[in-house]
Amino acid sequence: MNEDISKEKNILLTIAYDGTNFCGWQRQPGSRTVCGELEAVLTDLLKAPVKLNGTSRTDAGVHALGQRASFKAVCPVPAERLAKVINDRLAKDRLEGVGDIRILEAKEMPEDFHARFSSRGKRYVYRIYNSPERSIFIRDYFYQVSQPLDVSAMRKAAAYIEGEHDFACFMSSGSTPQESTVRTVYRLCAQELPAPAALIPSGENREEGREVRIIIEGNGFLYNMVRIITGTLVECGLGRRSPESVGDAIEKKDRSLAGHTAPPQGLYLAEVFYDRSTQNTPKGE
Repeated sequence: MNEDISKEKNILLTIAYDGTNFCGWQRQPGSRTVCGELEAVLTDLLKAPVKLNGTSRTDAGVHALGQRASFKAVCPVPAERLAKVINDRLAKDRLEGVGDIRILEAKEMPEDFHARFSSRGKRYVYRIYNSPERSIFIRDYFYQVSQPLDVSAMRKAAAYIEGEHDFACFMSSGSTPQESTVRTVYRLCAQELPAPAALIPSGENREEGREVRIIIEGNGFLYNMVRIITGTLVECGLGRRSPESVGDAIEKKDRSLAGHTAPPQGLYLAEVFYDRSTQNTPKGE
């Protein structure tokens, strides 16, 4: 049976992007954004205005390994071919054949599906380069911390954050008021990994450095919540606050009792879940 190309489709995109040269995900007049660039490509491709519904409004400098966004449109291109068509347009005029955005998958979904409202959770990864030497080559992709981090202390602090809590202390001051600041963190861990050798020049002493990777999964996150949690764990790792102080900050719902906001460059939206029972939880501490 031939497909009815005049019928409106509900398409879900899985998207990776390097956030370095974007002013974030959300469309902004006069600024280059991930959403704005994708909407422009889709509007030109489909010859009709396209509005994307993204799951996460990542800030400037934040990256994505698995952002999700859906849109409804009359789309003559089969869903299974749409990713390649969009990627070809995104990479147009680039000698290396790849742009700052890449569509990993395009999939047709039921009519009532919405990328944001149908989501059941997200996983973020935050990458820290812990080394006495700083590298200019990873400054857009890692938070560089020069003093040694006590990862054991960071893990003890993380235990206070896991579970359902009122996380008002981890929301940026001046954020848009929320109906509720209660969220559930399913998993929070800190992993120790070798230094990212492929990104460090051979002249630098890689043996003195390592990567500390923070992985957090939850049913939702407040504005800058992951970055503030990261900053708090880093301060615990540096001995500037005790792991027990994290529990106190959560209990008192006081932003001033939590740590600094870690920079956006080390943050990656790793995955968006639509069914918690089938999520792909990575192995590790």
